[in-house]
Amino acid sequence: MTTWSFDAIGTRWEIETAAELPAVHRVGVQARIAAFDAEWSRFRGDSVISRLGAGGGRVPAPADTVAMLDAYRELSDATDGAVNPLIGQGLAALGYNAALTLHHGSSEPAPEDWQEMLRWSASDLSLTTPATIDVGALGKGRLVDLVHATLAGIRGPVIVDASGDMLVRGGGIRVALEHPYDATRAIGVVRIEDEALCASATNRRAWGSGLHHVLDARTGEPVRTWAATWAIAPDAMRADAIATALFFDGGPDLAEAWGVQWVRMSTDGRVQRSTDFSGELFTRGWGRVEGC
Repeated sequence: MTTWSFDAIGTRWEIETAAELPAVHRVGVQARIAAFDAEWSRFRGDSVISRLGAGGGRVPAPADTVAMLDAYRELSDATDGAVNPLIGQGLAALGYNAALTLHHGSSEPAPEDWQEMLRWSASDLSLTTPATIDVGALGKGRLVDLVHATLAGIRGPVIVDASGDMLVRGGGIRVALEHPYDATRAIGVVRIEDEALCASATNRRAWGSGLHHVLDARTGEPVRTWAATWAIAPDAMRADAIATALFFDGGPDLAEAWGVQWVRMSTDGRVQRSTDFSGELFTRGWGRVEGC
């Protein structure tokens, strides 16, 4: 296997293939990422959602609008509003912006009526009033799927890994579940074969004491109960979405409805897993495992 590594959308990417990836495919991957960023990045003033959010109104819908926002509706309903795509201003208020301003501003909940404010179809995306859209709950997973699709013609195994959100095709790999408080340790291991694994942890994208990127949209505050989550699904977007949902009540129920395996670890060391989780969890010395 050969590995092509590069940085994009603020994260490290690694694409593994049986033979070196031809230049034409590398160009295609970079073009796909650039197009997604130009549509969905809240860190770019010229992106589609930034221009829409600044003044409200209506724009032609980006190609991924229905897939992502329909999933957001299910996430929001399952978590009683804790997951909400209009949380962008709340993230910015706490310092999570393009510059990572490293300050704790005032908490800002997302609008509860987001499904009235934000409307979408295959042709149009609209906001009734200005608001900051953030698709971070599932957007990176969606982009992993899109990048993987651009490599559909490549023979042999293909692994697309965007800093822990990965999709594997044509073979299998063993993946360690990194301990959220000690990167030299793992809480378990699982084999991923022709499927996706996505992880989320409060020690990632953290920029101050108690400040991290997983907010409860109802309060605008970072979550405190769960420290890390992992989800396995046929596609990365759904795995990414469940990895977010698992920080809240209702996440395990949505995972069951979607047929997604999962594991989550609490801030006090407890570990829960779905009954169909196919991997191995290590329990000695750090906590206990609960089945759900």
